[in-house]
Amino acid sequence: MATPSGRGRSAAARTLWPWRIAVALAAFAPLPCWLRQAMTGHAGPEPGRYLMEHLGKGTLVLLLLTLSLTPLQRLSRWQGFSRIRRQLGLWTFAYALLHLLAYLWFFLGFNAHALLADLSRRPYIMVGMAALAGLTLMAATSHRRAMRRLGKSWKRLHRLVYAVLILGLLHYFWIVRADLGEWAIYALAGLLLLVLRLPPVAKEFSRQGRPPVTDA
Repeated sequence: MATPSGRGRSAAARTLWPWRIAVALAAFAPLPCWLRQAMTGHAGPEPGRYLMEHLGKGTLVLLLLTLSLTPLQRLSRWQGFSRIRRQLGLWTFAYALLHLLAYLWFFLGFNAHALLADLSRRPYIMVGMAALAGLTLMAATSHRRAMRRLGKSWKRLHRLVYAVLILGLLHYFWIVRADLGEWAIYALAGLLLLVLRLPPVAKEFSRQGRPPVTDA
């Protein structure tokens, strides 16, 4: 016989599945479009660069969307945002991995010596690698078993996401120093999310949220 808590989890899962499908479709949809552009000659003279750049920007957009779900959860008191946040976080990690693979394939031909040379000549690549390392650590510990095993340390570990955001913005800034218009939009969004994370602001933001809806 199902326990009340088990029935509650099942009901929550049924409520969330349309959201999960929508998130998966929205996150996946750009990938075949970019690949088609690159394969049909509509991505300019450097299709590899086109793919790498779009995957990098996609990573940053997904990271910002992931971080935005925490203040939304505090404001709305809807716990489903925490489940969607994990899913978006994993998509962010997937995009970051594809961004790295595009760089290794199209620019280095998977040559380890060329990678070491690039790391020494271009510090922004090292910054990007550090951001990816943080994402990897969080993705590897995003499941419930890791949450139980790490206990209170789990939350501290996953606060790395804010360091990853700063590293990602720095990585992008270093690459596009000549044209900062688009970068400034990402940076302002990131700054807003960091401000919302400050304890006094987060506390006030939570206070403005609606009380949880209860059955009559």
